Amino acid sequence: MRSWIELETILANNKTIDKQIQERINKEKEHWKNVLKRIIVVVKTLGKNNLAFRGTNEKIYEENNGNFLTIIEMIVEFDLIMQEHIRRINHKETHNRCLGYYMQNELISLLGTNEDYLTMFKSFNNYFLGFLIVDNTTHRDLYDAIVDEIKNLGLDINDVRGQSYEHGSNMKGKHQGVQKRLLEFNPRAFYTPCSCPSLNLVIYDMANSCDKASEFFGVIQRIYSIFASSTQSWKILQDNISNLTLKSLSQPHWESRVESVKTIRFQAPQLRKTLLQLSKNCGDPKIKSEAKCLATYELENYEFLLGMIICYDVLFAVITISKSLQSNDMCIDDAIDQLNGLLCFFEEYRENGFEKALDYAKELALEMNVQPKFREKRIIQRNRRYDENVANETIKTPVQLFKTDYFLYLVDKSITSLKSILEQFN
Repeated sequence: MRSWIELETILANNKTIDKQIQERINKEKEHWKNVLKRIIVVVKTLGKNNLAFRGTNEKIYEENNGNFLTIIEMIVEFDLIMQEHIRRINHKETHNRCLGYYMQNELISLLGTNEDYLTMFKSFNNYFLGFLIVDNTTHRDLYDAIVDEIKNLGLDINDVRGQSYEHGSNMKGKHQGVQKRLLEFNPRAFYTPCSCPSLNLVIYDMANSCDKASEFFGVIQRIYSIFASSTQSWKILQDNISNLTLKSLSQPHWESRVESVKTIRFQAPQLRKTLLQLSKNCGDPKIKSEAKCLATYELENYEFLLGMIICYDVLFAVITISKSLQSNDMCIDDAIDQLNGLLCFFEEYRENGFEKALDYAKELALEMNVQPKFREKRIIQRNRRYDENVANETIKTPVQLFKTDYFLYLVDKSITSLKSILEQFN
């Protein structure tokens, strides 16, 4: 009994033989507790302001690494706890970074969300009210979730004077979406589309409108991937191209598409030279073959150069208006005027843009010593019936086929998407 009393006294006075070890454990627990507190504050801040967490890069102190890591970098400038945490990461003293997307998603989940969530705002003052867990994403389930939450907050759904959603048809659908059901209950809950995400849809529709467009972006991604495959390849790229660097395509960040095309559009000769240099100096047979293939069969292809110029013209016009619509003082009238201006641009570009693109493509081709003509393709002849009149059949030239199958397809798809957006505003 005496030994137990002595042990109790020793523990109370913190005089055990593992005192130093216990102190280190307590100190480590306190450190991680403080680190998590700061990370949670960052997650809550981004969620409260409805801001994106991640960029195209997941590494701290690198470009385009997103809002979450950018705020962490700012905190490190002043906070000793986070300075110590980043020091451990840089010196590889810990494998628990707690800064990756998994931790971000885990904290978002713990703070009351799921992969499918709704962000609710109180009218006029834009108060962030929280995230809602939704098990189903049909328009009925989403509508019921919104109505129930409004009631739980002690608000009256009849006081709603506006609603705005992104591009999901289950939300914005005017026949069966949430906006339709809410308008049936409260006709004064006027719907206004989110113009910037909608413009992203214009790019999405354009990029997936035809096989040629999809193949074009596939080539863009292949060019980026071959240089990003090793530090040696990226060093060769940096030595030859200094003004604009290659960008990877990002599905949620459609602005990355115009940045990716911009690099090749204005530095095509240098990029072809770099690919040929990579094919000679690289020791990897796969990279050698891919680099030579991209330089010879893509960048030296007049059809690819023409498609690149057309694609950049369309992307640049959309992204320019999209950035303007994101300004803090943008009002609905100005947004409609700018969208109408973009529609006028596409209608004029449809009439005269192809000839101008041909001229630019010819200048670029001559600069790269590439023949400004389409590569001949074998015309597949089909068996004809005896009563068919072959004399009246029109055979299109490669240029005419490219205009109808690529140029007009892209532009018409963009015009259709824009008219759909303007219809929602009206």
